[in-house]
This record gives sequence, C-alpha cells and structure tokens, in this order.
Amino acid sequence: MKEQPARQQNIHAIVEYFEGGIKDEARCVGIELEHTLVHADGSPVSYADPDGQRAILETLAAKYPERQEDDAGNITLLSNGVANITLEPAAQVEVSAGPFADLASALDCIRTFQQDLDEASADDVDIMCVGYHPTMEAISLELIPKARYHIMNEYLGAISRFGICMMRGSAATQVSIDYTSVEDCLRKLRLANALVPILSLIADNSAVFEAQRRPHQLMRTEIWEKCDPARCGTVPGVMEDGFTLEAYAEYILDTPAMVDISEGVPQLSERTLGEIYADQPMTCSDVEHALSVFFTDVRLKRYIEIRPADAMPATFTVAYAALIKGLFYAEASLDALERLFADVSAKDILAAKRALMAFGYDAQVYGQPVSVFADEIMSLAAAGLRAEETALLRPLAVLVANRVTLADLEIAKADEA
Repeated sequence: MKEQPARQQNIHAIVEYFEGGIKDEARCVGIELEHTLVHADGSPVSYADPDGQRAILETLAAKYPERQEDDAGNITLLSNGVANITLEPAAQVEVSAGPFADLASALDCIRTFQQDLDEASADDVDIMCVGYHPTMEAISLELIPKARYHIMNEYLGAISRFGICMMRGSAATQVSIDYTSVEDCLRKLRLANALVPILSLIADNSAVFEAQRRPHQLMRTEIWEKCDPARCGTVPGVMEDGFTLEAYAEYILDTPAMVDISEGVPQLSERTLGEIYADQPMTCSDVEHALSVFFTDVRLKRYIEIRPADAMPATFTVAYAALIKGLFYAEASLDALERLFADVSAKDILAAKRALMAFGYDAQVYGQPVSVFADEIMSLAAAGLRAEETALLRPLAVLVANRVTLADLEIAKADEA
C-alpha cells in the first residue's frame, strides 16, 4: 500500500465533520422521499421529454425559487427553504424536507410538494411512491445528464446488474435523526443497524421487480446487498464494542472512491479515497463528497440517515418518520432497544435480511419471530411520541398488526383484478 502522509489529517477531517453534527438537543427528523413518474400507458417519463422532468423542474421553479444549475444549464436543485427538490439517476424526483420537530408539518410539506409536482406534470403522468419501477426493466431507463451518475453507472454496473437496478429502478424513503454527543451517535448507529431488517420488512413496498412480479420479499434489500458490498450493508465494525468515529473514517478512506473529484472534474476511479488524498488534506467539501458515495443501510453525515425503507405514500412515509422519532428520541425507547438487540452482530443482521427476504412475517430473526420485534418496536415508538403524534403512526401500525406490507396488498389487489 502506498504511504499516506496525510492519512491522520484526513481521519481527523472526517471525524471533525461527524462531530460538527452534534446538537444540543435531538428532536427533529428529516425526510427524503423519491417519486417515480410513469405515463398512463406504463412508459417511463424521461428527463429530456417535452413533458419530462427537465420541464417539470422549470415549472416547479416558480414555487421553489432557490435554484442551482450545472454548467450546461440543467437544474440540479430547487428549494423553498423547507423542501429541496433534486433528481435521482433515472429522473426519480426526490423531495428532501425538514428538519421537522412537528410531524404534522412534515405531512403538510410532503403533501404540498406532491400537489405541486402533480400540477407541474402532464395530465397522463402517474406519480408513484413505490420501491421499484412498476413497469420497466432498469436498463431501459435513461440516466439524467449528470457526470457523477454516468460514472456510478459504469462502476457499479461492472460489479453486478444490481448496481443498475439500484440507480435506475429503485426509490426510497429515508429518515434522518440527530445526535447530541459522540456516544449518542455511536449508540444510535448501532441500534439503527440492528433495526434495519425489521424496518425493511415494515416498509416493504416493492411488488414488482424488473417489470415482473417480485421473486421474493424485500427486493431492495437484495439490490443493496449485491450492488457493491464494499460500500453498502453494515459499516464494518459498527456493531462491535469499541467502535469509534476514527474507525468509521478509516473505512471511508480504505474503500475505492468510485467517483474521484480531486482534480475538479468527476472521474471514475478504483483507487481508495486514502490513496487519492494520500498527500493532500481533505477539505470539508472533499469529506462531503466522500461520504455521499457510500450507501450503507445507516449512513453517518452530520446526522444519521436511516435508509432501508422503500418509497411509500405520504401518510406511510410520515408514519415511518414517526416510528423512527419515537424509537430514537425517547430515552426509554433507546434503553429498551439496547436490551432487545444487545448481542446482535453484523452476521446476525445479514442472516435476518436473508430470512426476511425468504419468509417475510413468517421469518425468525435474532432468535425470535420477527412479528415479536415488529410489535415491540411499534409499541415503543407509540410510547415515545407526543400524544398528538401517535395517530400519525397508525398507517404502519395497522400493517404490522395485520402482518402485511404495502407490497403484499398490491400483489393481492393485482390477483383480484
């Protein structure tokens, strides 16, 4: 391995970045929700079409006036100060909203955005919040003109077809939470990772995969497992005693960069980030970019991203945010989660994912029926929320009580048709 004179400086830069996210109090959540746009005949809405996402963004700019563009004049971000609008690789429309202390405000924000998106779209466009494209194979979906995405497509596509599936076909719900200290951060990282398989089941909304009925449950779990194991799944060591932010930083530095921006222009690279910055201290923007090319189930930035949920309709998305808030912002909930998952390892998490892909609510995870854990975390979340927010949890609570997912319901509906 090439010597890295700047390595300790770069470990410090990454850790300092993480520590910059420490808040005096943790009570807000951020929500990211990706939307798939499909014409009524099932054909995809493509970026450059006359009624495609480029035109839609231009229309939305009237209500989301803060605007960023690339050198070619393509809109890369719109914002109204609360909701940011961006495009994912195959023109999935993402709204990133918050942070919210009040979940009712989160629901209002997402519903308002979806109404704006509907009004900006052509009459024959369906706006869908599902975990995977409902009508097309991923390879047939066009990438938007963003250099980073084309590099990722080449790099991840060479590993497996699931890299293409992830980028072009999938759509997610992500919830972000705050931490109040390094210890609080590490505790929440560990507990969130232990929860990932169960959250994936509760938020499963992928009835279709590659234009066919799904071959098994939790399709996005398989996609992430096989997309690029080096940068997906569970952060190495995070479930072990003694894990530190420095260890997280070393993981970042010792993984291939995929997209190298060190020369100012994005380039494909198989060199590790440590090798790229071997002689060069990383800036804050270098660190932000480095973290953005990791897709672990739980990702640390200046907040903790909990990432396994499929895209879901607005009420279910906010119910999921309520679930996360009730679990991670109540000390009693955190203590109970620590008891539930005290001995869970990274191997246990992987085994749980595979059991759930095969058996869903009939699976055993961590030595017990998954339904036991699902019921317990729903109960803990309800107890951890303010009284006026517990009703927002109900859409997911009903699914859990009935041992079904949104994907199950969609498949049952198709069978009845």
